[in-house]
Amino acid sequence: MEVQQSLTVCVTGAAGQIAYSFIPLLLSGQVFGQVKINLRLLDIPKMETALKGVVMEIEDCAYPLIGDIQTGSNPKELFQNCDLIVFLGGFPRLPGMERKDLLQKNANIFKEQGEALQEVGKEDVKCVVVANPANTNCLILSRYATKIPRQNFTCLTRLDQNRAYAQVALTLNKPLNSLKNIIIWGNHSTTQYPSIEHATVEGQSFVLPDQGQFIERIQKRGAEVLNARGNSSVFSAANAVKDHIKDWYNGREDTLLSLGVLSNGEYGVQSGLCFSYPIRCLGAFKYEIVGNLQLSDFSKQKLKVTEEELIQEQGLAESI
Repeated sequence: MEVQQSLTVCVTGAAGQIAYSFIPLLLSGQVFGQVKINLRLLDIPKMETALKGVVMEIEDCAYPLIGDIQTGSNPKELFQNCDLIVFLGGFPRLPGMERKDLLQKNANIFKEQGEALQEVGKEDVKCVVVANPANTNCLILSRYATKIPRQNFTCLTRLDQNRAYAQVALTLNKPLNSLKNIIIWGNHSTTQYPSIEHATVEGQSFVLPDQGQFIERIQKRGAEVLNARGNSSVFSAANAVKDHIKDWYNGREDTLLSLGVLSNGEYGVQSGLCFSYPIRCLGAFKYEIVGNLQLSDFSKQKLKVTEEELIQEQGLAESI
């Protein structure tokens, strides 16, 4: 793979907590290796002063890989010439807020950012959506930035996959690197389907003592973290963003990975939905959906449940 001397990366929601944990990973070479990073930090207008503080801390770290830094609140300025945009910024779910209200707030944000991408973005820019509801936000973004290829839009389900690997390793008392091919299917929500159907430990298939408990644990892990620490996942989310981008960029063919991507109808899922699939990362920001896995009736039913939720979210977004 051709080594690039520099990359321009924009982080939205750049004054937020996940960005605060992700930026050091990016600038210390843990994402792209020894590649210089030109950094664009985007947030809402009232956070522009805080962004200046973020820049001060970046300067004080004296990262050898940092190129130039720009900050602001206008996506039409900061999306220009970007090779990668990491969409961390979104409207948070407040107490008492219905999911449709959250969708409405974020639909407007991602519509605006999609329009900005369409106007000023590079046609080969790569996008990673993290802000929730991540799958549908990614879908909206792609709808308004039609000049960019569909395969350049992804959303984060790697955090769910990392959680699943950790829980299986703990349950079986096995090292993490002995596990392969645990898959996250569908929506980054409580309908997601964490599957061990094609997974192996030390090269052998396995069963868990209570598969239903495992599935529910991963589905509700975010709420479990929130209840324990009084805040949502931060550095585990940032670490998952790092893993997602690193493997997408460098390639990793030794195991199946989970990314939310725009469906072409694989496994009977409605075309156009942003759906987490088993993915093989090929390097240079290329991937393929592994479309030939045999699924049990149990798995097919689980895929249907999470697909139906995504169809409902799509309908809500379209009505907005």
